[in-house]
Amino acid sequence: MRDYFVYILSNVSRTLYIGVTSNLEARIDAHKRKMNAGFTRDFNVTMVVYVEQFANPDDAIAREKQLKNWNRAKKIALIERANPEWKDLAADWLTGDASVNPAE
Repeated sequence: MRDYFVYILSNVSRTLYIGVTSNLEARIDAHKRKMNAGFTRDFNVTMVVYVEQFANPDDAIAREKQLKNWNRAKKIALIERANPEWKDLAADWLTGDASVNPAE
């Protein structure tokens, strides 16, 4: 069975990005390598500060939409409950061998 993930990325200025994926390691690897043009690359938003895991893709997508509709203060409170030091949760995940699918 495949798992699905909602994740929040940040940078040192605490700019936030929320995404959903079924391959968390590959997606984070793509963000960190700045493989795709767009917001995360432009603003260097590459630190994983929050992750939720789901068994159902519809639940993950619904949660992503819910979080995106929250105000900034509520998002920050969620992150700080789970990760008060805003550590990069993926700092030691990547080996450089992740199979990246940018279209995912």
